[in-house]
Amino acid sequence: MELGTIFYYIIGLFLLYIIGLILVWPIKKIFKLVGNGILGGLILLLFNTIGKYFGLGIAINPLNAIIVGLLGVPGVILLLILQMII
Repeated sequence: MELGTIFYYIIGLFLLYIIGLILVWPIKKIFKLVGNGILGGLILLLFNTIGKYFGLGIAINPLNAIIVGLLGVPGVILLLILQMII
């Protein structure tokens, strides 16, 4: 093998590595968003289950689902504070 061919293989592997990194970053963000949504939904469900004994509850609708999905646990706290204010 010539030195130029080996050099091209090294450059190709390096470019493949860079492209892989670029594609993996958004996937990590999507997994984090899904994790926040699941955790927030479970907390919302738990809060509604326990809160009915105290007269508290947060309605589950598309807007609340988006807020909890994006923010996770702080989203549930935000919805609770907004419900108490309004």
